[in-house]
Amino acid sequence: MARYAYTVQDSKGETSSGALEANSENEAINALQAKGFFILSIIADKTSASGGGKAASGAGGKPALRDLIFFAEQLSTLLNGGVPLVRALSLLGENSSSKPLQYALAQVTKDVSSGTALYRALERHPKAFDTLWVSLVQAGEMGGQLPKVLKQIGAYIHSQAEIQGKIISAMAYPGVLMTVSGGVLLFFILKIVPVFAEIFASFNVKLPPLTAAIIVISNILVHHLGALIITLVALWFVINAYTSTESGQEAKWALLFGLPLVGDFLKNIMIERMLTTLSTLIESGVSILNAISVLEGVFANNIIFRRVLASVKADVAGGKSISQSFKKTGALPPLVTEMMFMGEESGKLPDMLVTLSSFYKEQIEQFTRSFNAIIEPIMVVGIGMLVGVIVLAVFLPVFKLSSLGK
Repeated sequence: MARYAYTVQDSKGETSSGALEANSENEAINALQAKGFFILSIIADKTSASGGGKAASGAGGKPALRDLIFFAEQLSTLLNGGVPLVRALSLLGENSSSKPLQYALAQVTKDVSSGTALYRALERHPKAFDTLWVSLVQAGEMGGQLPKVLKQIGAYIHSQAEIQGKIISAMAYPGVLMTVSGGVLLFFILKIVPVFAEIFASFNVKLPPLTAAIIVISNILVHHLGALIITLVALWFVINAYTSTESGQEAKWALLFGLPLVGDFLKNIMIERMLTTLSTLIESGVSILNAISVLEGVFANNIIFRRVLASVKADVAGGKSISQSFKKTGALPPLVTEMMFMGEESGKLPDMLVTLSSFYKEQIEQFTRSFNAIIEPIMVVGIGMLVGVIVLAVFLPVFKLSSLGK
């Protein structure tokens, strides 16, 4: 008997992984389906079969998005040009500049050449090819439209990478400005203020409240900086441990979504990603129920959206339309659910989802442009005021001493 590692979802949408013994893959699949599980992946555990070899899924790192985009587009081009699949995979693997992708493609080529379906071969390398890849490639293979689906995968990854790039660019300038400004403020408090504090102490005069407060803060940082750093690191570990729990994840996302301006921005990012992914899956021939299961994997780190999708999947499995199911959750704006409904009525749901995702992309781009325009003067003024307060605190006693001298 062979050992099979699996990832499944139950009727409530909860994902779990494990392993079981079976005589064949079909027997393992039947055993899991008999328990009412929806199978996301199932692969033979090669370590148990070969006696200590390293499993493919554990080897190599995660390829960069640009490498995955290039692979999807080039594989589509080669297949459209009549190049056999095994030869195309071999060529792309040998010429890839990404070591993780090179390793994965070497294994995929070997599996496909021995008769394994492409989506099954990709499934064995979850670090490189997630459930979205596997589901789309499976739909493309079964529908005889693999080159077209690969083109769609490349376009999808490019779209998501573009949005990520814009968000990172929008946050880069404030991040650099805060880092530099924080360094300058620390230098003032740790190096300049103590010098003046010694001078003021030698004159034995009563300091203004502002100066006294700044000197107290400086003394705390100078004498207890190590303890503060250790405390902050420990606090980070505690928060990280808490947010890894279900209640912690719920609290984290509720807090983030509740933030003024930023909360709506984060929701728009999530909704855009969901709409883009859903349209790509449905357009590629993936059933709506399976598409929602893939989305659950995409939003595995967001418990709020994952619960919404689990509820939607249960309703769709019970016979409701996807627009009704989303409307029931209240997670999406009425505009989205109404346009979904119109798409279902007209038989153009993927097109309607693309229109909606384009709308949300524009919303995200507008926010990043506005954010950059607003945050720069706010940060400059705010940091200038902080520096001004410290300088004023330092020089107030100087003015007082000079007036006493006169």
